[in-house]
Amino acid sequence: MQAVILAAGKSTRTYPLTITGPKPLLKVANKTLLEHNLENLLGFVSEVIIVVGYKKDMIKKYFGDDYKEIKITYAEQKQQLGTANALLVTKKQIKSRFILLMGDDIYSREDIKKCIKHRYSILTTHVKDPQNFGVVVEKNGILVDFVEKPEVFVSDKISTAFYLLDEKIFRYIEKIKKSERDELELPDAIRLLSKHEKICCVESKGWLPIAYPWDLLKADRILRKGKNIIGKNSRINGTIKNSTIGKNCKISGIVKNSIIMDNTSIEKDSVIEDSIIGEHAVFNGKIKSKDNAYSIVNGKKIKVGRLGAIIADNVRAKNADIKPGCKIWPNKRIKGEIKNDIA
Repeated sequence: MQAVILAAGKSTRTYPLTITGPKPLLKVANKTLLEHNLENLLGFVSEVIIVVGYKKDMIKKYFGDDYKEIKITYAEQKQQLGTANALLVTKKQIKSRFILLMGDDIYSREDIKKCIKHRYSILTTHVKDPQNFGVVVEKNGILVDFVEKPEVFVSDKISTAFYLLDEKIFRYIEKIKKSERDELELPDAIRLLSKHEKICCVESKGWLPIAYPWDLLKADRILRKGKNIIGKNSRINGTIKNSTIGKNCKISGIVKNSIIMDNTSIEKDSVIEDSIIGEHAVFNGKIKSKDNAYSIVNGKKIKVGRLGAIIADNVRAKNADIKPGCKIWPNKRIKGEIKNDIA
């Protein structure tokens, strides 16, 4: 069996972490999002087609042409024209049944195993804010309708964007029209397919969605299972609690409930809580977290729960005091009190 992983998009909601690299290469528990999915696909598929676009060369260089026993090939979505268009670029490479999944969420091995038992399936889950997702309407476990980001309540069951399909999906992609966003939306093609084939709705037990930077912290906490994860060649002279430290790091301060990316130094007397610090950074200062923190995403103020700060790659901080919810863009030099994003 084949799998198609969509990894072409430019994710602005995860800025500033995705300014310097594609979202599927962000790490939790010291593995990229793509690696987690490839690992969970082992034994189920022999080939994975990764659809690339934004910063495609970084993904190709990272994975090459295989992952363990899985062959990796690539297809390019040259323009961001929607998820259905992203799948369409793989048409000539698809042979029969295939798994389709997003490259920037994490899907569990248990869920994959349940989905592939059916000829067609869609992985679903319940959420409190269905208006932000593709909402699934089912009857007796079979998909009967699919509504993308409804303005009025339809159901609290949504698609996780994980499907088991076959080559028939392409004929329906070619029939759909562009959405209001001027994109070809995969749910429109799935809806057409459901009129002719039974698509089984499978309830997820292990989907980890990554929409915003702080979702990485939640996923990391779940995957760590209460332990610290320390990367190769990292030197720990400070205190680490419930955190992931990348490779080649030097930690001399206190790090709690955080992710420190590769090749980063946290200097003596620094305190970091509930934060993400990118690669090749040098941090001296304090990031204290608080409950019910807010952050600005694409101009909108969003309540994010407990959070410290999000620091991108190659940032230098000296005697910094960064307030909860702040984001620091790549390559910035900062010091003193920081109350707002530095972009």
